[in-house]
Amino acid sequence: MDIGSILAEIKRGTAEIIDFERIESLIKNFYEKGEKFFIKAGFDPTAPDLHLGHTVVLNKMALLQKHGAIVQFLIGDFTAQIGDPTGKSATRKKLDADTVAKNAQTYKNQVFKILDPEKTEVMFNSKWLNELGAAGIVELTSTFAVARMLERDDFEKRYKAGSSISISEFLYPLLQGYDSVAMKCDIEMGGTDQKFNLLMGRTLQRIYGVGKEQAVVMMPLLEGLDGVNKMSKSLNNYIGVEDSANDMFAKTLSISDELMWRWYELLSVKSLIEINELKDGVKDGKIHPKAVKEALALEITERYHGKEAALSAKAEFDKIHSAGGLPDEMSEYELGAPVWIVAALSHCELSASNSQARRDIKANSVSINQEKITDEQLYLEAGEYVLQVGKRKFAKLKVK
Repeated sequence: MDIGSILAEIKRGTAEIIDFERIESLIKNFYEKGEKFFIKAGFDPTAPDLHLGHTVVLNKMALLQKHGAIVQFLIGDFTAQIGDPTGKSATRKKLDADTVAKNAQTYKNQVFKILDPEKTEVMFNSKWLNELGAAGIVELTSTFAVARMLERDDFEKRYKAGSSISISEFLYPLLQGYDSVAMKCDIEMGGTDQKFNLLMGRTLQRIYGVGKEQAVVMMPLLEGLDGVNKMSKSLNNYIGVEDSANDMFAKTLSISDELMWRWYELLSVKSLIEINELKDGVKDGKIHPKAVKEALALEITERYHGKEAALSAKAEFDKIHSAGGLPDEMSEYELGAPVWIVAALSHCELSASNSQARRDIKANSVSINQEKITDEQLYLEAGEYVLQVGKRKFAKLKVK
Protein backbone atom coordinates (compact mmCIF):
# COMPACT_ATOMS: atom_id res chain seq x y z
CA MET A 1 0.00 0.00 0.00
CA ASP A 2 1.39 3.40 -1.02
CA ILE A 3 1.22 5.42 2.20
CA GLY A 4 2.18 8.59 0.34
CA SER A 5 -0.84 8.35 -1.96
CA ILE A 6 -3.14 7.69 1.00
CA LEU A 7 -1.82 10.73 2.85
CA ALA A 8 -2.23 12.88 -0.26
CA GLU A 9 -5.90 11.84 -0.46
CA ILE A 10 -6.34 12.63 3.23
CA LYS A 11 -4.90 16.13 2.70
CA ARG A 12 -7.05 16.67 -0.37
CA GLY A 13 -9.48 19.55 0.00
CA THR A 14 -8.65 20.16 3.67
CA ALA A 15 -8.56 23.74 4.97
CA GLU A 16 -6.13 23.03 7.82
CA ILE A 17 -4.65 20.04 9.60
CA ILE A 18 -3.08 20.27 13.05
CA ASP A 19 -0.55 17.53 13.89
CA PHE A 20 -0.50 15.80 10.52
CA GLU A 21 2.51 13.79 11.75
CA ARG A 22 0.17 12.01 14.18
CA ILE A 23 -2.22 11.10 11.36
CA GLU A 24 0.69 9.77 9.32
CA SER A 25 1.76 7.65 12.30
CA LEU A 26 -1.78 6.28 12.76
CA ILE A 27 -2.00 5.24 9.10
CA LYS A 28 1.42 3.57 9.18
CA ASN A 29 0.59 1.72 12.40
CA PHE A 30 -2.58 0.36 10.82
CA TYR A 31 -0.80 -1.05 7.79
CA GLU A 32 2.28 -2.25 9.69
CA LYS A 33 0.70 -3.44 12.96
CA GLY A 34 -3.04 -3.66 12.26
CA GLU A 35 -3.80 -1.02 14.93
CA LYS A 36 -7.06 0.82 14.40
CA PHE A 37 -7.68 4.40 15.49
CA PHE A 38 -10.67 6.58 16.35
CA ILE A 39 -12.07 9.62 14.58
CA LYS A 40 -14.61 11.86 16.26
CA ALA A 41 -17.09 14.12 14.51
CA GLY A 42 -19.89 15.73 16.44
CA PHE A 43 -23.32 16.67 15.15
CA ASP A 44 -25.81 18.56 17.29
CA PRO A 45 -29.24 17.36 16.15
CA THR A 46 -30.65 20.86 15.73
CA ALA A 47 -32.05 20.16 12.26
CA PRO A 48 -33.41 16.91 10.85
CA ASP A 49 -31.85 16.99 7.38
CA LEU A 50 -28.32 16.76 6.02
CA HIS A 51 -27.24 18.48 2.81
CA LEU A 52 -24.12 18.00 0.68
CA GLY A 53 -22.30 20.65 2.70
CA HIS A 54 -22.49 18.37 5.74
CA THR A 55 -21.16 15.44 3.73
CA VAL A 56 -17.77 17.08 3.10
CA VAL A 57 -16.67 15.96 6.58
CA LEU A 58 -18.50 12.63 6.27
CA ASN A 59 -16.78 11.85 2.96
CA LYS A 60 -13.36 12.39 4.53
CA MET A 61 -14.27 10.10 7.42
CA ALA A 62 -15.48 7.45 4.97
CA LEU A 63 -12.07 7.64 3.26
CA LEU A 64 -10.26 7.17 6.58
CA GLN A 65 -12.48 4.18 7.40
CA LYS A 66 -10.78 2.42 4.48
CA HIS A 67 -7.40 2.94 6.16
CA GLY A 68 -7.96 1.85 9.73
CA ALA A 69 -10.36 4.37 11.24
CA ILE A 70 -13.31 3.63 13.47
CA VAL A 71 -15.63 6.62 13.23
CA GLN A 72 -17.13 7.81 16.50
CA PHE A 73 -20.20 9.60 15.19
CA LEU A 74 -21.19 11.75 18.11
CA ILE A 75 -24.74 13.00 18.40
CA GLY A 76 -24.65 15.84 20.89
CA ASP A 77 -27.98 15.23 22.52
CA PHE A 78 -26.77 16.88 25.76
CA THR A 79 -24.99 19.87 24.19
CA ALA A 80 -27.83 20.43 21.73
CA GLN A 81 -29.93 21.55 24.66
CA ILE A 82 -27.44 24.41 25.11
CA GLY A 83 -26.95 25.15 21.41
CA ASP A 84 -23.61 25.71 19.67
CA PRO A 85 -22.90 29.46 19.77
CA THR A 86 -20.41 29.29 16.88
CA GLY A 87 -21.03 32.14 14.46
CA LYS A 88 -24.18 33.25 16.26
CA SER A 89 -24.91 36.87 17.08
CA ALA A 90 -27.46 35.99 19.77
CA THR A 91 -28.12 33.30 22.35
CA ARG A 92 -29.71 30.24 20.72
CA LYS A 93 -32.96 28.71 21.85
CA LYS A 94 -32.71 25.36 23.60
CA LEU A 95 -34.24 22.27 22.00
CA ASP A 96 -36.59 20.06 23.94
CA ALA A 97 -35.58 16.45 24.52
CA ASP A 98 -38.24 14.97 22.19
CA THR A 99 -37.07 17.12 19.25
CA VAL A 100 -33.46 16.19 19.92
CA ALA A 101 -34.32 12.47 19.95
CA LYS A 102 -36.33 12.69 16.73
CA ASN A 103 -33.63 14.65 14.87
CA ALA A 104 -30.92 12.31 16.14
CA GLN A 105 -32.68 9.31 14.61
CA THR A 106 -33.00 11.14 11.29
CA TYR A 107 -29.26 11.84 11.27
CA LYS A 108 -28.46 8.20 11.99
CA ASN A 109 -30.61 7.11 9.05
CA GLN A 110 -28.81 9.49 6.68
CA VAL A 111 -25.13 9.16 7.66
CA PHE A 112 -25.02 5.47 6.78
CA LYS A 113 -25.56 6.43 3.16
CA ILE A 114 -21.92 7.56 3.39
CA LEU A 115 -20.23 5.89 6.34
CA ASP A 116 -19.57 2.16 6.72
CA PRO A 117 -21.89 1.08 9.57
CA GLU A 118 -19.53 -1.79 10.43
CA LYS A 119 -16.79 0.75 11.19
CA THR A 120 -18.95 3.35 12.91
CA GLU A 121 -19.91 3.78 16.55
CA VAL A 122 -22.89 6.08 17.09
CA MET A 123 -22.47 7.78 20.45
CA PHE A 124 -24.50 10.24 22.55
CA ASN A 125 -22.68 12.67 24.82
CA SER A 126 -25.46 12.63 27.40
CA LYS A 127 -23.96 9.28 28.51
CA TRP A 128 -20.90 10.89 30.13
CA LEU A 129 -22.02 14.51 30.50
CA ASN A 130 -25.00 13.51 32.65
CA GLU A 131 -22.57 11.55 34.81
CA LEU A 132 -20.14 14.46 35.05
CA GLY A 133 -22.33 16.15 37.64
CA ALA A 134 -22.03 19.55 39.28
CA ALA A 135 -18.61 18.86 40.81
CA GLY A 136 -17.25 17.65 37.48
CA ILE A 137 -18.57 20.69 35.62
CA VAL A 138 -17.07 23.06 38.21
CA GLU A 139 -13.73 21.28 37.78
CA LEU A 140 -14.09 21.55 33.99
CA THR A 141 -14.72 25.30 34.12
CA SER A 142 -11.55 25.76 36.17
CA THR A 143 -9.42 24.57 33.24
CA PHE A 144 -10.05 27.64 31.07
CA ALA A 145 -9.99 31.40 31.75
CA VAL A 146 -12.79 33.80 30.80
CA ALA A 147 -10.27 36.02 29.01
CA ARG A 148 -9.28 33.11 26.77
CA MET A 149 -12.92 32.34 26.07
CA LEU A 150 -13.53 35.94 24.99
CA GLU A 151 -10.73 35.62 22.45
CA ARG A 152 -13.15 33.55 20.41
CA ASP A 153 -14.27 35.70 17.50
CA ASP A 154 -18.03 35.41 17.90
CA PHE A 155 -17.91 35.92 21.68
CA GLU A 156 -15.60 38.91 21.26
CA LYS A 157 -17.92 40.58 18.77
CA ARG A 158 -20.98 40.02 20.95
CA TYR A 159 -19.17 41.25 24.07
CA LYS A 160 -18.05 44.47 22.36
CA ALA A 161 -21.55 44.99 20.96
CA GLY A 162 -23.09 44.57 24.40
CA SER A 163 -25.06 41.51 23.26
CA SER A 164 -26.03 38.79 25.70
CA ILE A 165 -23.70 35.83 26.26
CA SER A 166 -25.00 33.19 28.64
CA ILE A 167 -22.74 31.22 30.97
CA SER A 168 -24.05 28.04 29.31
CA GLU A 169 -22.56 29.20 26.00
CA PHE A 170 -19.14 29.41 27.64
CA LEU A 171 -19.72 25.84 28.72
CA TYR A 172 -20.37 24.62 25.18
CA PRO A 173 -16.75 24.50 23.89
CA LEU A 174 -15.64 23.05 27.23
CA LEU A 175 -18.23 20.28 26.98
CA GLN A 176 -17.30 19.59 23.35
CA GLY A 177 -13.68 19.35 24.42
CA TYR A 178 -14.60 17.03 27.28
CA ASP A 179 -16.28 14.75 24.73
CA SER A 180 -12.78 14.13 23.33
CA VAL A 181 -11.59 13.22 26.83
CA ALA A 182 -14.40 10.72 27.33
CA MET A 183 -14.12 9.25 23.83
CA LYS A 184 -10.30 9.10 23.81
CA CYS A 185 -10.33 9.91 20.11
CA ASP A 186 -7.19 10.20 17.97
CA ILE A 187 -8.55 12.66 15.41
CA GLU A 188 -11.41 15.13 15.50
CA MET A 189 -12.95 16.54 12.34
CA GLY A 190 -15.09 19.58 11.69
CA GLY A 191 -15.54 22.72 9.65
CA THR A 192 -13.21 25.71 9.74
CA ASP A 193 -15.78 27.58 11.84
CA GLN A 194 -15.23 25.00 14.61
CA LYS A 195 -11.49 25.59 15.13
CA PHE A 196 -11.78 26.97 18.66
CA ASN A 197 -13.92 24.04 19.79
CA LEU A 198 -11.72 21.46 18.06
CA LEU A 199 -8.56 22.78 19.70
CA MET A 200 -10.33 22.64 23.06
CA GLY A 201 -10.36 18.85 22.71
CA ARG A 202 -6.54 18.77 22.40
CA THR A 203 -6.18 21.04 25.42
CA LEU A 204 -8.49 19.03 27.67
CA GLN A 205 -7.05 15.66 26.63
CA ARG A 206 -3.69 16.98 27.84
CA ILE A 207 -5.10 18.45 31.08
CA TYR A 208 -7.05 15.30 31.96
CA GLY A 209 -4.09 13.02 31.19
CA VAL A 210 -5.72 10.96 28.44
CA GLY A 211 -2.27 10.00 27.14
CA LYS A 212 -2.82 11.43 23.69
CA GLU A 213 -3.67 14.73 21.99
CA GLN A 214 -6.06 14.46 19.09
CA ALA A 215 -5.03 15.64 15.66
CA VAL A 216 -7.48 18.07 14.10
CA VAL A 217 -8.71 18.02 10.51
CA MET A 218 -10.72 21.03 9.36
CA MET A 219 -12.70 20.96 6.14
CA PRO A 220 -13.80 24.05 4.24
CA LEU A 221 -17.42 25.10 4.05
CA LEU A 222 -18.87 23.96 0.73
CA GLU A 223 -20.20 26.67 -1.55
CA GLY A 224 -23.84 26.18 -2.48
CA LEU A 225 -25.55 26.19 -5.86
CA ASP A 226 -24.98 29.94 -6.22
CA GLY A 227 -21.21 29.43 -6.05
CA VAL A 228 -20.85 32.30 -3.56
CA ASN A 229 -22.40 31.55 -0.19
CA LYS A 230 -21.87 28.43 1.89
CA MET A 231 -24.47 25.75 1.28
CA SER A 232 -27.45 26.49 3.51
CA LYS A 233 -31.10 25.60 3.68
CA SER A 234 -31.93 29.16 4.73
CA LEU A 235 -30.36 30.48 1.51
CA ASN A 236 -32.07 27.77 -0.57
CA ASN A 237 -28.78 27.01 -2.35
CA TYR A 238 -28.49 23.43 -1.14
CA ILE A 239 -28.92 19.84 -2.26
CA GLY A 240 -30.37 17.68 0.48
CA VAL A 241 -29.15 14.14 1.05
CA GLU A 242 -32.79 13.06 0.82
CA ASP A 243 -33.66 15.15 -2.25
CA SER A 244 -35.22 13.13 -5.05
CA ALA A 245 -32.88 11.65 -7.65
CA ASN A 246 -34.31 13.96 -10.33
CA ASP A 247 -33.77 17.08 -8.22
CA MET A 248 -30.30 16.00 -7.13
CA PHE A 249 -29.17 15.39 -10.71
CA ALA A 250 -30.70 18.58 -12.10
CA LYS A 251 -29.43 20.80 -9.29
CA THR A 252 -25.89 19.47 -9.70
CA LEU A 253 -25.99 20.25 -13.40
CA SER A 254 -27.03 23.83 -12.60
CA ILE A 255 -23.73 24.74 -10.92
CA SER A 256 -21.08 26.75 -12.75
CA ASP A 257 -18.12 25.13 -14.49
CA GLU A 258 -15.79 26.78 -11.96
CA LEU A 259 -17.72 25.46 -8.96
CA MET A 260 -17.80 22.00 -10.56
CA TRP A 261 -14.08 21.48 -9.86
CA ARG A 262 -14.53 22.55 -6.25
CA TRP A 263 -17.31 19.97 -5.86
CA TYR A 264 -15.16 17.32 -7.53
CA GLU A 265 -12.44 17.98 -4.97
CA LEU A 266 -14.73 17.86 -1.93
CA LEU A 267 -17.53 15.49 -2.96
CA SER A 268 -16.23 13.04 -5.58
CA VAL A 269 -14.58 9.72 -4.85
CA LYS A 270 -12.46 10.06 -7.99
CA SER A 271 -8.75 10.25 -7.24
CA LEU A 272 -6.76 13.46 -7.64
CA ILE A 273 -5.06 11.91 -10.66
CA GLU A 274 -8.43 11.19 -12.32
CA ILE A 275 -9.70 14.70 -11.60
CA ASN A 276 -6.54 16.28 -13.04
CA GLU A 277 -6.95 14.16 -16.17
CA LEU A 278 -10.50 15.52 -16.55
CA LYS A 279 -9.24 19.08 -16.08
CA ASP A 280 -6.57 18.56 -18.73
CA GLY A 281 -9.15 17.07 -21.09
CA VAL A 282 -11.43 20.10 -20.72
CA LYS A 283 -8.50 22.51 -21.08
CA ASP A 284 -7.32 20.81 -24.27
CA GLY A 285 -10.85 20.73 -25.68
CA LYS A 286 -10.94 16.93 -25.76
CA ILE A 287 -13.76 16.73 -23.19
CA HIS A 288 -16.78 19.04 -23.04
CA PRO A 289 -17.36 20.58 -19.58
CA LYS A 290 -21.00 19.46 -19.71
CA ALA A 291 -19.92 15.82 -19.97
CA VAL A 292 -17.69 16.23 -16.92
CA LYS A 293 -20.51 17.87 -14.98
CA GLU A 294 -22.94 15.12 -15.99
CA ALA A 295 -20.46 12.54 -14.67
CA LEU A 296 -20.36 14.39 -11.34
CA ALA A 297 -24.17 14.61 -11.21
CA LEU A 298 -24.44 10.88 -11.92
CA GLU A 299 -21.87 10.04 -9.24
CA ILE A 300 -23.57 12.12 -6.55
CA THR A 301 -27.06 10.90 -7.44
CA GLU A 302 -25.95 7.25 -7.58
CA ARG A 303 -24.37 7.55 -4.13
CA TYR A 304 -27.70 8.39 -2.51
CA HIS A 305 -30.21 6.68 -4.82
CA GLY A 306 -28.41 3.90 -6.68
CA LYS A 307 -27.25 3.52 -10.28
CA GLU A 308 -30.66 2.79 -11.81
CA ALA A 309 -32.27 5.89 -10.28
CA ALA A 310 -29.31 8.05 -11.33
CA LEU A 311 -29.54 6.92 -14.95
CA SER A 312 -33.30 7.45 -14.87
CA ALA A 313 -32.76 10.98 -13.55
CA LYS A 314 -30.37 11.69 -16.41
CA ALA A 315 -32.88 10.37 -18.95
CA GLU A 316 -35.61 12.52 -17.41
CA PHE A 317 -33.37 15.60 -17.49
CA ASP A 318 -32.44 14.98 -21.14
CA LYS A 319 -36.09 14.51 -22.04
CA ILE A 320 -37.09 17.83 -20.49
CA HIS A 321 -34.12 20.03 -21.33
CA SER A 322 -32.69 18.54 -24.51
CA ALA A 323 -35.77 17.21 -26.24
CA GLY A 324 -38.15 19.84 -24.91
CA GLY A 325 -40.40 17.26 -23.29
CA LEU A 326 -42.24 17.19 -19.98
CA PRO A 327 -41.45 15.15 -16.87
CA ASP A 328 -43.26 11.83 -16.46
CA GLU A 329 -44.44 12.75 -12.98
CA MET A 330 -45.76 16.11 -11.79
CA SER A 331 -47.71 17.26 -8.75
CA GLU A 332 -51.38 17.84 -9.60
CA TYR A 333 -53.65 20.59 -8.28
CA GLU A 334 -57.25 21.75 -8.75
CA LEU A 335 -58.80 25.22 -8.53
CA GLY A 336 -62.08 26.79 -9.52
CA ALA A 337 -62.29 29.06 -12.58
CA PRO A 338 -61.24 31.71 -13.21
CA VAL A 339 -57.77 31.50 -11.67
CA TRP A 340 -55.32 34.38 -11.53
CA ILE A 341 -51.97 33.10 -12.82
CA VAL A 342 -50.09 34.66 -9.90
CA ALA A 343 -52.32 32.86 -7.39
CA ALA A 344 -52.04 29.65 -9.40
CA LEU A 345 -48.24 29.66 -9.28
CA SER A 346 -48.31 30.20 -5.54
CA HIS A 347 -51.02 27.57 -4.95
CA CYS A 348 -49.11 24.98 -7.01
CA GLU A 349 -45.97 25.68 -4.95
CA LEU A 350 -44.01 26.78 -8.00
CA SER A 351 -43.44 30.22 -6.48
CA ALA A 352 -42.99 30.87 -2.77
CA SER A 353 -45.51 33.73 -2.71
CA ASN A 354 -47.60 35.97 -4.93
CA SER A 355 -44.79 38.52 -4.91
CA GLN A 356 -42.31 35.87 -6.03
CA ALA A 357 -44.74 34.72 -8.73
CA ARG A 358 -44.87 38.27 -10.12
CA ARG A 359 -41.08 38.40 -10.14
CA ASP A 360 -40.91 35.03 -11.90
CA ILE A 361 -43.27 36.26 -14.61
CA LYS A 362 -41.32 39.50 -15.08
CA ALA A 363 -38.12 37.46 -15.34
CA ASN A 364 -39.65 35.52 -18.24
CA SER A 365 -39.37 32.29 -16.24
CA VAL A 366 -43.01 31.15 -16.43
CA SER A 367 -44.54 28.94 -19.09
CA ILE A 368 -48.03 27.55 -19.60
CA ASN A 369 -48.18 24.44 -21.75
CA GLN A 370 -44.55 25.11 -22.72
CA GLU A 371 -45.25 28.66 -23.95
CA LYS A 372 -43.74 31.64 -22.14
CA ILE A 373 -46.09 34.20 -20.63
CA THR A 374 -45.43 37.81 -19.62
CA ASP A 375 -48.91 38.98 -18.53
CA GLU A 376 -49.25 38.84 -14.75
CA GLN A 377 -52.93 39.79 -15.07
CA LEU A 378 -53.71 36.61 -17.00
CA TYR A 379 -56.67 34.51 -15.74
CA LEU A 380 -57.04 30.81 -16.53
CA GLU A 381 -60.47 29.52 -17.53
CA ALA A 382 -61.67 25.92 -17.21
CA GLY A 383 -59.19 23.42 -18.60
CA GLU A 384 -56.01 21.53 -17.85
CA TYR A 385 -52.65 23.28 -17.83
CA VAL A 386 -48.98 22.44 -17.32
CA LEU A 387 -47.34 25.25 -15.39
CA GLN A 388 -43.59 25.67 -15.36
CA VAL A 389 -41.23 28.02 -13.52
CA GLY A 390 -37.60 27.97 -14.55
CA LYS A 391 -36.08 24.76 -15.82
CA ARG A 392 -36.98 22.37 -13.02
CA LYS A 393 -40.38 23.28 -11.54
CA PHE A 394 -43.50 21.74 -13.10
CA ALA A 395 -47.09 21.19 -12.01
CA LYS A 396 -50.39 20.12 -13.53
CA LEU A 397 -53.33 22.39 -12.80
CA LYS A 398 -56.93 21.41 -13.44
CA VAL A 399 -59.21 24.47 -13.49
CA LYS A 400 -62.86 23.56 -13.06
